[in-house]
Formats: sequence, C-alpha cells, structure tokens
Amino acid sequence: QVQLVESGGGSVQAGGSLRLSCEASERTSVGWYRQTAGKEREFVSAINSHGGSTRYVESVKGRFTISRDNVKNTVYLQMDKLKPEDTAVYYCSRMSSTLNSRVGSWGQGTQVTVSS
Repeated sequence: QVQLVESGGGSVQAGGSLRLSCEASERTSVGWYRQTAGKEREFVSAINSHGGSTRYVESVKGRFTISRDNVKNTVYLQMDKLKPEDTAVYYCSRMSSTLNSRVGSWGQGTQVTVSS
C-alpha cells in the first residue's frame, strides 16, 4: 500500500502563501483534500503520476498550484493569496489515474490556519 506523509502547514495572514508537501512511498497520482470542523472533507486539487494532468476545485483556481518532483516522489501544493476560508486540515491521498476518485488511505493531515 502506498504511504503518504503531509508536511508544510502553518499559520499565515490573509494574502500570504504556504507550500504543502506530500511525500509518497512510490510514484502515483495524488490528490489534496481539506476538512474543517463539522464539514465533510472536500477535494482541492490533484495531479497524475506524470504531472501532465491536473484538477482544481473552482474556489482555488488561480491561487493554488499543484506540482510534483518525481525524483523525490513528492507532490507540492503551492497556496498563494490565502483567505481565511482556506483554513482547514489538509490531507493528501492516492488518486485514480483519471483523477476522478480517491483510491488510497489518508495521511495524517497538516493544519493550515489563515487569519484575517
């Protein structure tokens, strides 16, 4: 089973930036999700194993960029122009090759807090 470990969360003021990392035990398609208390976990972005295909939820388009380093088997989520509503625990997970569904277990998550 592919193991994923998230890192890079923290606290930042609105308008600031953070970069999250998801290190995988092998090369695979990866998606980022986020969850706030009392709400369902929502899809944020995904990238296929070669990096040639990406997806974003509408609310982060133009602000977040997903990328990968296949030498390090690491997927990054660069988050710019952060808003308070981006505050959540962010998780990465293995995705299908079409990026339409999650096929793996969750990592431990990393907290992102954006203050106004």
